[in-house]
Amino acid sequence: MSKPVIDIGQHSEAGPRKANEDSFGVMVPQPPLCETKGLAMAVADGMSSCAEPKAASETAVKSFLDDYYATHESWSVETSVSRVLTSINRWLYSQGQGESGHGLVTTFTGAVLKAGVLHVFHVGDSRLALLRDGELRPLTRMHRVTIGEKRDYLSRALGIDVAVRVEHREVPVEAGDVLVFTTDGVHDVLKDADIIHAIEAHGDDLNAAAEAICKAALQAGADDNVTCQIVRIDDPGQPDEHAWHRRLAALPFPPPLEPGQVMDGLRIIRELHASARTQVYLAEDTETGRQVVVKTPSPKFEDDPDYIEQFMREEWVGRLIDNPHVAKIVQRNTPRTFLYFCMEYIEGPTLRQWMNDHPRPPLSKVRDIARQIVSGLRAFHRREIIHQDLKPENIKLDADGTVKLIDFGSAHVASLEELKLPGSQEDRGPLATAGYVAPEVLEGARPHKRQDIYSLGVIIYEMLTGKLPYGKPLESARQARRARYVPAKRHNPEVPLWMDKALEKAVAKEPQRRYQLMSELLRDISRPNPNFAERADTPLLERNPEAFWKGLALLSLLLNIILLITLLTR
Repeated sequence: MSKPVIDIGQHSEAGPRKANEDSFGVMVPQPPLCETKGLAMAVADGMSSCAEPKAASETAVKSFLDDYYATHESWSVETSVSRVLTSINRWLYSQGQGESGHGLVTTFTGAVLKAGVLHVFHVGDSRLALLRDGELRPLTRMHRVTIGEKRDYLSRALGIDVAVRVEHREVPVEAGDVLVFTTDGVHDVLKDADIIHAIEAHGDDLNAAAEAICKAALQAGADDNVTCQIVRIDDPGQPDEHAWHRRLAALPFPPPLEPGQVMDGLRIIRELHASARTQVYLAEDTETGRQVVVKTPSPKFEDDPDYIEQFMREEWVGRLIDNPHVAKIVQRNTPRTFLYFCMEYIEGPTLRQWMNDHPRPPLSKVRDIARQIVSGLRAFHRREIIHQDLKPENIKLDADGTVKLIDFGSAHVASLEELKLPGSQEDRGPLATAGYVAPEVLEGARPHKRQDIYSLGVIIYEMLTGKLPYGKPLESARQARRARYVPAKRHNPEVPLWMDKALEKAVAKEPQRRYQLMSELLRDISRPNPNFAERADTPLLERNPEAFWKGLALLSLLLNIILLITLLTR
């Protein structure tokens, strides 16, 4: 994958003002952040009527460039920047809540260049424009209002209010595109044609072009600070499938491993699991004496870049998550000579094995297991990662009863989706196992945390009943549309009606009818929700189908007996 390559030109002057209240900057990080997070750039103009306009603009730009790269690598650009700007805005606003009442207010125009896409974030009246094929096209709007005799005021800016609405858009970019950041001292007085002419006249000297634009604005009568930042995109950093494949395939696939064999200081003890896609072994780290799980790829996928990307993704995701209910990736000092990774060894049954041993578990135990699964899932969702393959086989219980999620190779990661890497969800199709996959996925819906909630609901239902909520696995969109929920109470009379209703909502076929928060599901399986209380007018067929049909059969029998007696007595 090629990283973005840019050239930069910058210039700023106070102009007729006593101080220069503008700020600007570009951040080009080292790999791998330049790929997973992209390149960040910004310009800001402190509002002169606030207490410290320079401090406001400088804080906005510096904090954005620094804090963006401190956000989780799994977060999308939009989530990362939104959280950073929310934090900056609250801090700036808080500075006006003291005795002086003077806050820090600034415009802000920022952008992140990642994988051939420019993510633009804007509030205020600074500007970002795209120069392509001799045309300068603004990518932002002016957030101004005019009051009285042509007096303009900012309608939106960082620090004005406790909450801020930031304009966001995504723009595909190409090699040769030029980004022009300016404050209002430039674009309010200078025509776009003059900006274009200055850039074209100075060729590759972008600093000279930026200076010429600022000088031209002052000569045209600018009565404000003038700032121009020019970023030429030489390579937008679009993903290169072949380079990505070469990087992942740098290590050879390991051979089949046998007990007693040593690989990179790992002594194989026994095989734990084998499938068509992976082999899992129990091994001892000869350096530490610790038992670990070694996961290796199947040799038959050695030439499949999509498979390799998915295999490597599990280790990458595991390194991001630190939660007692998620199996940990084991990082070793010994260099790897083959493609594999190590995880902590959890001695205990899978949830499937536990369910087989406990066909009628107490409701309290089911709730406890559900709470622990939710804790693990939350660790994924907070980082914009969707598990996508939650099922009893991918959950283990250790000797202390602690529940751990053990397999996340199918996870959907927002930041990797932005890269549009080979093997992404849109290319692979549904990854979850039939029976646990949400119905909308069968229709081609994009990954969403509600799909994990659906899978969780199925698992809780199955722990209580030993069955699936729709009777059998849903394997096609057509089958899903025709399926009907089977009340858990029909299989297990000990399940309270209100808990059954909660499970029905958790596995609702329509995502909008499903729980939006896992905490709501936990609450509703722990205590009665008044909305689920049994009403007097609830039909017997809905409350107890078995009793309804038995009653109907008995009534039919009685009517036939009465009819027979009537005929015989005539």
